[in-house]
Amino acid sequence: MSSSSKDNPTPDNFSLKLPEEIIAGEGRTINEEKGFPLEITPDRSPEDLFYNKPGAQLRQKILSLPDTPGVYMYIDRHGKVIYVGKAKNLKRRVSSYFNRRHDSTRTNLLVRNIVDMRFIVVATEEDALHLENAMIKEYQPRYNVLLKDDKSYPHIVVTNEPYPRVFMTRDLSFPGKYYGPYSNQQSAKVVLQLIRDIFPIRSCRHPLEASAIERGKYRLCLDYHIGKCQGPCCRMVTREEYGRSVAQVRQILSGETVMLEKMLQEEMNALASELKFEEAQVLKEKYEAVKRYNAKSVIGAPEVGEMDLFAYVEKEDTAYINFMHLHNGAVVQSLNLEFRRRLAETPAEILSMAIVEIARRFERRFSEVIVPFLPDTEFEGVHFIIPKRGDKKKLLDVGEKNVRQYMQDKEKMAEKLNPELSVTKLMKQMQSDFRLPVEPRHIECFDNSNIQGTNPVASCVVFRNGKPSKRDYRHFIIKTVEGPDDFASMKEVLHRRYSRMMAEGEPLPQLVVVDGGKGQLSAAVEAFEEMGIRGEVALVGIAKRLEEIYFPGDTLPLYIDKTSRSLKVIQALRDEAHRFGITHHRLRRSKTQLTSALDEIKGIGPQTAKTLMKHFRSVRRIREAAPEELEKVIGKAKGGLVYTHFHPEDN
Repeated sequence: MSSSSKDNPTPDNFSLKLPEEIIAGEGRTINEEKGFPLEITPDRSPEDLFYNKPGAQLRQKILSLPDTPGVYMYIDRHGKVIYVGKAKNLKRRVSSYFNRRHDSTRTNLLVRNIVDMRFIVVATEEDALHLENAMIKEYQPRYNVLLKDDKSYPHIVVTNEPYPRVFMTRDLSFPGKYYGPYSNQQSAKVVLQLIRDIFPIRSCRHPLEASAIERGKYRLCLDYHIGKCQGPCCRMVTREEYGRSVAQVRQILSGETVMLEKMLQEEMNALASELKFEEAQVLKEKYEAVKRYNAKSVIGAPEVGEMDLFAYVEKEDTAYINFMHLHNGAVVQSLNLEFRRRLAETPAEILSMAIVEIARRFERRFSEVIVPFLPDTEFEGVHFIIPKRGDKKKLLDVGEKNVRQYMQDKEKMAEKLNPELSVTKLMKQMQSDFRLPVEPRHIECFDNSNIQGTNPVASCVVFRNGKPSKRDYRHFIIKTVEGPDDFASMKEVLHRRYSRMMAEGEPLPQLVVVDGGKGQLSAAVEAFEEMGIRGEVALVGIAKRLEEIYFPGDTLPLYIDKTSRSLKVIQALRDEAHRFGITHHRLRRSKTQLTSALDEIKGIGPQTAKTLMKHFRSVRRIREAAPEELEKVIGKAKGGLVYTHFHPEDN
């Protein structure tokens, strides 16, 4: 087939449109060649495609790549950018995609879809990282890490007005100075409440133009009368005095709360020394409010100064990063980012992307940054600290705690919106933890109960989708085993349960749990082999002492993480089977004791005993009943027999 076939779409008209900030940067486009279609040609066989080998034209481009930092773009047969990457050495990095088969299936799929590439040379690896970030946002390639940022975070704004207002907003169009963002809306509300408790800043939306104030257009509102506003609308306060309150508000929002606390304390003491106790009391209330706020919001030592922090946690294919900017120990900016892996990106690569993203959003230049590990990119002028102990390690722990809470909140919200999602995640986790070929949607657990071999019973509880299905619970009275033989009892119960299910055509469970260690598990394995379902139904045993999970054929038990939801489900199964079995055993034992007590009375049959129990409810009440009461229930003759049996001394 000719490479110029008109039936096959080609990227011949492809033109690389770069964002303006890239065009204006230091990078330059080296490769201007046109693309070509994906075809099986003499130099590109189906085997080449399968083993990720580039065609002759693409191979030539790779060989001509420079050994310099830059950004590369992979393009598919439709001329669409499907991946953007950065490299410290372009030739080495791009070649690594094609000279081997990758562990990641998605990476292999990416390589098989590459028919052309472009690249841009830049001065440093950091420049490449910034360029990569901008181009990912421009093209949204399908194989790049996805930044999950579907929400706008609240800010607190101090407006540019003659008498400024202070309020929380997600709309950044108001003229003024913005502080934040606040990843937790509640945190922003706490700051606003502190400001309103201390400073009488107006909350109305009036423009308060000087001419309108002069004409007396406005009237004092309730806030003025309760001390929440100084009344600038009616010239009750000068702009200079109002401005001093706003300046102190800016101190709080800028993280200067420790300095503000000291300043208020000094002014309060000065007023008290001048015997101005009423004014000192007003400042004291402000001082105590700021002090309470600092106790909660200042997480580092004030002498630390400016400090930035990135905390990192990941779960499955999603990475979560918390950024905090501290000023004099107080958290001034905080933001959580969520990255969804598309290929096999390392934590170091994702951390680099997060640093660039934060720098772009906040227009920041970092100097000293606390991180859990080093990013994969060298940032000029940035000193990274990986603390192992001390105050900075405590700060990193706070960031990790915040990001873990963010991750848990996201998961809970997703599960609340889609309950089946939670069940599916649990089932997949249990399938992995217990090495199952399928998800254990149907689980059954067995437990034996007896006291010195008397009244032996067994219980079977059923969980479906990780929850009890009580209508499927079953009790078994042991019939063929004499004495306290738990192993033989387990074999009998399993035979009876699953032989009947197979005979009736009911679906078998995916997982069976026996309460006990190796002995009970071995008995269960024998029963399964005799029924021919060994291997068809998974089987495990759980030992009570250390919550050990035993598998058939394994000499050593499996220890599952104590916080794992998989283990919690198995524990719930075991406890429910124990409770259900004990309840049945007690009932059987009680009936046995009752029957033996009344059966000893000559002339009293089972029906009479049942009548007595129905009326008196217990043997104790029968024993304590007067002859007249017994006669009313079972007649004079039988009543006399019962009374004489329990009160032989009266004869």
